Amino acid sequence: MDDALPGDRIHAFSGGLKLQHHKQLACQHPVERPPLPRRLFIAMRQHQGDTGRPLFEAGDHVLKGQALTETGDDFIVPEHAPTSGTIEGVIDHPAALPPGGTQRSIVLVTDGEDRWTGLHPLEDWRERPAAEIVEHLHRSGLAGLGGAMFPTAAKLRGGWSGLHTVILNGAECEPWIACDEMLMRERARDVVEGGLVLARAAGAERVVIAIEDRMGLVEEKLHDATRQLVAGERVRIRKVFTIYPEGGERQIIQALTGREVPHDGLPQDLGVVVHNVGTAVAARDATVEGRPLIERIVTITGPGIADPRNLLALIGTPFSHLVEAAGGYREQVTRLVLGGPMSGTALPSDDIPVTKGSNCVLALSREETTPTQPALPCINCGECVRVCPARLLPQTLFKLVEAGNYDAAADYDLIDCIECGCCAAVCPSHIPLVDFYKHGKDELARRKLDRRRADLARRRYEAREERLQREKDARRAKRREREEKLQRSDTDAKSEIQAAIERARRKKEGGDD
Repeated sequence: MDDALPGDRIHAFSGGLKLQHHKQLACQHPVERPPLPRRLFIAMRQHQGDTGRPLFEAGDHVLKGQALTETGDDFIVPEHAPTSGTIEGVIDHPAALPPGGTQRSIVLVTDGEDRWTGLHPLEDWRERPAAEIVEHLHRSGLAGLGGAMFPTAAKLRGGWSGLHTVILNGAECEPWIACDEMLMRERARDVVEGGLVLARAAGAERVVIAIEDRMGLVEEKLHDATRQLVAGERVRIRKVFTIYPEGGERQIIQALTGREVPHDGLPQDLGVVVHNVGTAVAARDATVEGRPLIERIVTITGPGIADPRNLLALIGTPFSHLVEAAGGYREQVTRLVLGGPMSGTALPSDDIPVTKGSNCVLALSREETTPTQPALPCINCGECVRVCPARLLPQTLFKLVEAGNYDAAADYDLIDCIECGCCAAVCPSHIPLVDFYKHGKDELARRKLDRRRADLARRRYEAREERLQREKDARRAKRREREEKLQRSDTDAKSEIQAAIERARRKKEGGDD
């Protein structure tokens, strides 16, 4: 194996910001379970892909861990009942994304008994074929817990050759969010074991667990767990610099390998695959204990929360229920954010439920919410270029998108923007740069969809023209065949008449003799 593999030394990446992390505010208490909610609102699609067909009817009683939607290909991930209870129905319930939108959600009225369905762990997983492990994780409803909710099976089952390393991303670089840190503190052994499960599923030889350089206690616990489970260098713990957005997939790969993922490529092209540490624990729970993904740790924090903490929440729990378990709101809460202050999504209400990608609910007070200032003209100071981790030209992209030159913006790699917000944070003109980039990317996606629709319409038109031509040719061939048959019949008839005349003539000539 190559000596220069991920984690051998730490590299710097372009741009980024050093931010006050504010994480210890939520790390004063151990992770706890909140009281069981009366109702859960389980989004039917909590992953990138299509929604599975429901496996229930209103009024059905379900058990904890029971599949609620069917699985399909790797982009149809099943959802499971987080507890036992009765299905009340399916409704359009408020959702974080799209902002202000809704999602088809299963309403589960809990019965308070929390009774499990039968669990089916994957015995002797270390000896099982990789494809069998991947299929087991897929049936268990695994999607990335880092926020993107990319189906885990799709990331593992791509026919990739040359995969040598699974990177577990424990670098929570965005302020306030502490769910992964608490997970690694309290379940370090399960993080390591889950990494080994994912490595077996990917056919990789080793695991690198990336944590921030300020996580001394986490490092100690992970080293202890590694010594208990693995001999040699198969699992490595590596500390990376606490610079936002180092927790991004491409940034963590560059920090660990010194190499950049190709513009139009994937991490697998470099022989690595990246999973969140929460995904690793979920993989361990599904494989070793047979438990599907039905809960996750959510950080409830911010100046607007009375008693910030991390809670192990069932999927479908309303955020309001978690806020109440964290002591409720303080006065003067002005903004509620899902995620962190840099890349999070503003929430219209706390009725929105926990999904597999919900990592943090941040309540900000008036002091932290800077009043919106009018945007001034760009002064070309270059600060946005300096901090951009994707090595883009933010001011150029802004001007192109503002002018509606979306195709030109695409030529400047607009699609590579990770929407981290670094550029907007340092802009002295207060230009909402990320909003422009999101608009530009949405417009490019719409145009791509329009092109696909136009291409589909063209192919349908061409197929129709080809079908009509085939039918026309077939009718012409039948006509020609009928004409030829009539010609043959006419020729045969004439031949028979001529033969009859000949016979009559010969008979007459014979009679005269």
